[in-house]
Amino acid sequence: MPAEDMNNDRPLFGRPWIFIRGVPSMKFLPPEGPLEVAFAGRSNVGKSSLINALVGRKGLARTSNTPGRTQELNYFVPEGYSGEGGDLPPMAIVDMPGYGYAQAPKEQVDTWTKLVFDYLRGRATLKRVYVLIDSRHGVKKNDEEVLDLLDKAAVSYQIVLTKTDKIKEAGVDRLISETTEKIRKRPAAYPFVLATSSEKGKGLDDLRQAISETVGQPV
Repeated sequence: MPAEDMNNDRPLFGRPWIFIRGVPSMKFLPPEGPLEVAFAGRSNVGKSSLINALVGRKGLARTSNTPGRTQELNYFVPEGYSGEGGDLPPMAIVDMPGYGYAQAPKEQVDTWTKLVFDYLRGRATLKRVYVLIDSRHGVKKNDEEVLDLLDKAAVSYQIVLTKTDKIKEAGVDRLISETTEKIRKRPAAYPFVLATSSEKGKGLDDLRQAISETVGQPV
């Protein structure tokens, strides 16, 4: 069996993942094909670190201590698919621009906002958005605005708490309960909150399982 075919038979998160494209505007989106899940969150919430930990590849998604570094929709897929003859990847992960970075120029923020809204509203292959919330801060006003947008667009989303190693364990359980209650009446919210730590590896298997079930692929 060719090496590429063997690679394609491996479980979803047992394969190497690669970056394929940065999308600064809708016209640069890849053709709709594989199902997509997207990661959203406030600037510096740890999206890139979580994606890297999730796929087990350091440096795949660029990380930075500078908020607002991700300014495009960044696409990642499992390696080993040519795209020819229907040979499409089973899914794609989309790293969305961070929101809530007050120091960014207004024109830049407006551009990001339009790109994100257009993507959410018009991408038929988008199965779910994972909204990342920093466990040290909980759900903020601009997080609620994004949840309102997702509810309005009828896009399924699930809350993922990040950096849970930075707070006490009892605080994690309390935050999960509080966050679950906050989203209970939101129409597009998946009613189960995940808790993760990229640094310690906590909750990553739960997140992998959630994504695999969402796109109908084995972990």
